[in-house]
Amino acid sequence: MFLPNADHDRERMLAAIGVEKVEDLFRDVPEKYRFPNIDLPAAQTEMQAAANLNELAMTNITSRDTICFLGAGAYNHYIPAVVDAIIQRGEFLTAYTPYQPEVSQGTLQAIFEYQSLIAALTGMEVSNASHYDGATATAEAVVLAYHNFRGKRSRVVLAQSINPQYRKVIRTYTHGYPNFEIVGDGNTAEDPLAEPESILPLIDQNTSLVMVQYPDYFGRIYDYTRIGAAAHAAGALFCVVVNPTALGMLKPPSEFGADLVVGEGQPLGIPLSYGGPYLGIFAARKELVR
Repeated sequence: MFLPNADHDRERMLAAIGVEKVEDLFRDVPEKYRFPNIDLPAAQTEMQAAANLNELAMTNITSRDTICFLGAGAYNHYIPAVVDAIIQRGEFLTAYTPYQPEVSQGTLQAIFEYQSLIAALTGMEVSNASHYDGATATAEAVVLAYHNFRGKRSRVVLAQSINPQYRKVIRTYTHGYPNFEIVGDGNTAEDPLAEPESILPLIDQNTSLVMVQYPDYFGRIYDYTRIGAAAHAAGALFCVVVNPTALGMLKPPSEFGADLVVGEGQPLGIPLSYGGPYLGIFAARKELVR
């Protein structure tokens, strides 16, 4: 880190801690270890270094070489060059955090544009910006539903076809909740390809949240209107886990009666980045805002 201290600043700091010069700070380190002789290769030009690193990288198979099925929400999308060009402009990129609005207008503008996009894609009234990733956003939807009913409704119904990583994170988040029950996906004997409406009999008056995925983990697309209506008839909230790119063409979850929409934001122009983390989408109806 660069510290712009003048000579007199350094002298005052050294005097305050009782040493004469910076080198005195290292006197407890034996002299023979202070400047070890490191056997480094000869210096290279930028072109040489890039060629060597590229040769090393070519020993691995990448998502550019073959089709990758590992993503489950994170995919090797084409990212137009204009994305990097725009996000590096001062109107969107500033070196300050959003809680300093007087000096971070670019950050606030970027957040506003993101939230407007998510609201438009999902049909929800509000969006945050953002959660850690799709899994944590999904788990937070369960937390919201639980506290929305003040813990009086302790059942959550999950479709079998929700990303299994998301379902594991939900269980981690809610592990200590008293009398909490997650149903719909726990029986390993059940068919993972079961139709989503198979969860309808599980929705009861103790249900706080019903959750489905759209498109689901297997890429299937369903109309969830009936499930949303069943959730609301029981007084529960209805959540849809989404792929934001797909919502550019598909019916928005609001038309299924969704109260909450969550998902993984990696498709929105983010590289694979060795598996993330990326960003978690979280949108809701305005009446759920606290």
